[in-house]
Amino acid sequence: MIPATFDYVRVTSVADAVQALSSAEDAKLLAGGHSLLPLMKLRLAYPETLIDIGRVEEMKGVREDGNRLVIGAATTHYDVLSNPLVQQHCGVIADVTAKVGDPQVRHRGTHGGSLAHGDAASDMPAMALSLGARFVAEGPNGRRDIKASDFFSDYLETALAPDEVLVEVSWPKLPDGARWNYQKFTRVTQGWAIVGALAVVAGNGSIDHAHIGLTNMGSTPVRASGVEAALAGLDTGDRAAIDAACEQAAEGTSPPSDLNGDAAYRQHLARVLTRRAVRAALS
Repeated sequence: MIPATFDYVRVTSVADAVQALSSAEDAKLLAGGHSLLPLMKLRLAYPETLIDIGRVEEMKGVREDGNRLVIGAATTHYDVLSNPLVQQHCGVIADVTAKVGDPQVRHRGTHGGSLAHGDAASDMPAMALSLGARFVAEGPNGRRDIKASDFFSDYLETALAPDEVLVEVSWPKLPDGARWNYQKFTRVTQGWAIVGALAVVAGNGSIDHAHIGLTNMGSTPVRASGVEAALAGLDTGDRAAIDAACEQAAEGTSPPSDLNGDAAYRQHLARVLTRRAVRAALS
């Protein structure tokens, strides 16, 4: 289908983007376009104005900020996964990003766009929630910092106000020795996850702490806090105890039911994939 008519504005700074959002009655930001344009073609979204932020250089790149990495919201997936700082300090971001879409999507889609879209079936939000990412948004009243636990509010909804721009995302550097694995179950290669499970574990001989994120297990990304608590302190070689901890993965979840599988099937997958991810990370 063909999108409804719209006005097009190109900006070169965050301040200009905020001004354009505040001035337009119904506007959307355009970066890579892989989330927004399909919705417009299906007439599920029909903004009157598109504000192109693809040339806002201050929203691109990766830098260190103490014990955290800061990734510009307009940085492409490819630039993120190939960045030396990401690979050195938080390699899980590179590994999960490498599973986003296909090469075309990764070369055009952006880090912030994938997160700001707020789709619980996407690969990035569950990682952001489980690792404790922070989002920096700028609006007419200045900048504010939003915790990942407060950012994803409902299906395709985030804490971003209509006149705010997601400028950058801050991620914690992983401790030395941290290991991770992301299990993504799809019906077709490069498709959306029917269910996904991310495990990040740290510890030598025993598990000091674990981060477990679930994809497509609710209207928002899910952090499997029960599994995290159950894994803490376990001997890394105690396979039975680890498997038992992973059985809690589906507790408290409300996954969707659709043509790809009903809620019970997704809860089963969550337990299986969490167990696989934790085992793979520890191995």
